[in-house]
This record gives sequence, structure tokens and C-alpha cells, in this order.
Amino acid sequence: MPTPNRTFDLSVEDLDLIEAALRRKKRALNEAQLVGAGTPDDAAEQLKDIHDLLGRLHNQKTFYRPKQAVYVSG
Repeated sequence: MPTPNRTFDLSVEDLDLIEAALRRKKRALNEAQLVGAGTPDDAAEQLKDIHDLLGRLHNQKTFYRPKQAVYVSG
């Protein structure tokens, strides 16, 4: 039986595209819930899954901080 591929070759642009698509889907599900379309339990579960996935993607990012100079945020 074949095993799943655990390594992916994605560029930063690929991840940006994936994140943007997930945010659009999340926004559409939120708007559908406000209107009352669809099943609320299904939409709530999908929203939770998308939110968790976006969080996992965010936590895997390495943000730039200069090593030589003092870092000032904002």
C-alpha cells in the first residue's frame, strides 16, 4: 500500500494563494451563516477547520528580524 507524501515543494507565492483562498472561503461561510443559508452545523465545522488550518500555516512561518540592528516593531 502506498504511503502519503509528507514533503511538499511549495513556494511562498503558493502559500499566499492558499491562504487567500482559505480566507475567501471563510468570509463566504461567515456571510452565509449571517444570511441563514445552508446548515449551520456544517458551516460552523468548516469554519473551525479553516481557522485551525490558517493558524497552523501561520505558526510555521519564520518572520524576519535583523540580527545586527535593534529590532523595532511597527
